[in-house]
Amino acid sequence: MDNILLEWFRRQFANAQLVILLITLATLFAVVLLFGQMLGPVLVAIVLAYLMDTPIERLKLRGFNHPLSVGMIYLLFVTLLVFMVVVLLPLLSSQITQFLAAVPAMVQSGREIVAQLPETYPTLVSVEQLNDIANSLSSSMTQFAQQALSMSLSYIPGIITVLIYLVLVPLLVFFMVKDKRELFTWFTGFLPDDHSLAERVWHEVDLQIGNYIRGKFWEMLIVGSITYIAFIWLGLQYALLLGVLVGLSVLIPFVGATVVTLPVAAVAFYQFGWGGEFGTVMLVYGIIQALDGNVLVPLLFSEVVNLHPVAIIVAVLFFGGVWGFWGVFFAIPLATLVKAVISAWPKLD
Repeated sequence: MDNILLEWFRRQFANAQLVILLITLATLFAVVLLFGQMLGPVLVAIVLAYLMDTPIERLKLRGFNHPLSVGMIYLLFVTLLVFMVVVLLPLLSSQITQFLAAVPAMVQSGREIVAQLPETYPTLVSVEQLNDIANSLSSSMTQFAQQALSMSLSYIPGIITVLIYLVLVPLLVFFMVKDKRELFTWFTGFLPDDHSLAERVWHEVDLQIGNYIRGKFWEMLIVGSITYIAFIWLGLQYALLLGVLVGLSVLIPFVGATVVTLPVAAVAFYQFGWGGEFGTVMLVYGIIQALDGNVLVPLLFSEVVNLHPVAIIVAVLFFGGVWGFWGVFFAIPLATLVKAVISAWPKLD
């Protein structure tokens, strides 16, 4: 048995192409794991550069040269960034403050409903169980207050971080889209001359990453905007905050939509109580989620390599546990990378 394994390792790792690929991947993963937090602005810039790549290429196909195409799209990017910072962020911050201030009232409303349970269902809920639930709610409120205090104490470092991102990210994005070919040539210069396998795997993964990031961007924008418009139409409070939360929830496959349902239901119940209006809000929200999963996702991700739902969930859990937010965001592209390497492996002799 030992001889069989030894022979397999010798045969596989005698292939220089495989060794180059594995060393390159191991180096990249090590850099990300060791310096991922410091490289946050670089990762954000990479995501934005992928978003800007397609419109730049389309302008070039229409006859514009590369500098002019980059300048036009970058100017649009800066305009949208200024709009978000000057207009959207203050509105969102205001709604977050109002929502946090209303949380105790929401909890109290929930306790009043719980207090009626022993009278309504005397055989199912006892007074002792009611007291346990009330104590649990009080404990949760204490923890919430402690977390709010902790967040307030770390507010100033947060401002500094945001300022760093606002300065560095636009600069990094500009140079990434302007000098994309030069940067790629510089990176591949560290590899041996014959790195065809690594290049083949990279081209496949690069295509999937681009399609995935652009698809996720449009999915977030469409789902968040439609949710915001629907909640405004229904007269639901904190529509902008809930729309942003629903839009961001698409970043986490399967889990995000379930988690964000709780604040939507809590706000709807606090505002309308049990009744037709609450049911209408939840019905509209359910329709949006159904259309997202059954219409929008297949339409936007038709060019992305199909992965089994089990593989997606495992990728989210594994890469999210290893790499935090960025692991969750890049879970599907990373799973695609693993799939590409596995697909290329049997072809090696």
